[in-house]
Order: sequence, then C-alpha cells, then structure tokens
Amino acid sequence: MQAGWTGSDGFSGSKIALICAGEILVYLRDDISSIPFPGHWDLPGGGREGDESPETCALRELDEEFALRLPESRIVWSKAYPPERAAGLWSWFFVAALSASEIAKIRFGDEGQRWEMWPIAVFLEHDLAVPHLKSRLTDYLAASDRLG
Repeated sequence: MQAGWTGSDGFSGSKIALICAGEILVYLRDDISSIPFPGHWDLPGGGREGDESPETCALRELDEEFALRLPESRIVWSKAYPPERAAGLWSWFFVAALSASEIAKIRFGDEGQRWEMWPIAVFLEHDLAVPHLKSRLTDYLAASDRLG
C-alpha cells in the first residue's frame, strides 16, 4: 500500500486513468450545480460503497459508467492522496492500459453527457479538466518517466 496511508484512514473514493496509445478515456460531467465540477471533463471512478477496497471501487465505477470490466491485475500504478480538507478522507488514483477492442465495447452509462478519447496532453492542458486529476496524472507520468 501507499506510504503515508493506512487502511484505518479510510478513503472517500477512487479514480482511474485508462490509457491507450497515448490517449486517455475522459467523459463530460453533467452540467448541474448539485455535483462537484459540473460541466468538466472527468475520469472514470467515484465514491466508495460499503467496505470495498480502493481498487474494487475504481473498477466497479468503471463497469457502472462504461460497461468495462477489468481485473485488478491490469492496474499498473496507484497512489493514495491525502484529504483536501481537514475533515475529509484519502482518495486513490489508479492507471491502467486499455486496448482498442475494449474501447470499441464501451457502453456509456447514465452519468455524464458523453465520453471521448483524448491525447493525454489535451487533458492536461484543458481548462475544464478536473484540476486535481490533471495533477495526479502528471504524478503518474513523472513516475513512469523515472521508472523508464
């Protein structure tokens, strides 16, 4: 597990970046004021249910949102992030590879307006990409460069 995080800390949810040939799976959030980041480009994932693990949370949300089922073994990178506010919980960020045939099988759920595959650089530079996810993806890219 991630240094600095213990299971006793709990967590609020998980996000997963799915990458294929230099592109990342993104979706446009609904544009309603009652949700965080309305009308922003987001990554699959969401809030924890019950006592599920961070990996199970991300993969369940991926199945619910895109009808994609990936095994935990496909996750190539993970990191826990501390709460952004004093009373908050940790959150997790994962990265996994996605194949072209899996992209073709996507069946978008009922959350969000639409999905797209974007070059990673476009997501990182986009004004309406969820800001903390851009920084987390940057963390992964920096780590993967260090690892070769």
